[in-house]
Amino acid sequence: MTEQMPYTVVAKRDGYELRRYDPAILVQVTVTGDSQSAGSMGFGPLVRYISGDNMPGRRMAMTSPVLQESSTSSHHVISFVLPQDVSIDDIPRPRDARVSTRAVAAREMAARTYIGRWTQRKFDDNAADLIANLARDGLTAVGLPSWARYDPPWTPPFLRRNEVLVELAPARR
Repeated sequence: MTEQMPYTVVAKRDGYELRRYDPAILVQVTVTGDSQSAGSMGFGPLVRYISGDNMPGRRMAMTSPVLQESSTSSHHVISFVLPQDVSIDDIPRPRDARVSTRAVAAREMAARTYIGRWTQRKFDDNAADLIANLARDGLTAVGLPSWARYDPPWTPPFLRRNEVLVELAPARR
């Protein structure tokens, strides 16, 4: 079974969950193109990194989800979460200059889960619903929503787990 980015469900609300995520290390690449193909464009360099295209050639397990954050319709950051056994002190250095690593602090996130194909429209619709639900409940998003894909492309669409994730501003809940 694929290791997943660990989190604790803090509360379930109408249309989403509040989660607390542990600190994590991301390996990421920035790609230019449409959002539909961005995940595929970024996947290759990242999978090569975890397959040993790093110094010292260390192989790491694949984890889920694959994250995608888009700042414009053509600028996307695709990220893998490194396994929990990779410490900040021994992150393998990428050989590919396009690949970088980043430590992410513990944070509170809102998550809206949906199934189906990986389409921009499905993501946009679910992101809009999540942001509206947060506003309804008096919570504020920080930054842009991320697209979290949990399953490989050969998984039938009706079995695919997808999520919209957005970090929350610190607030009294």
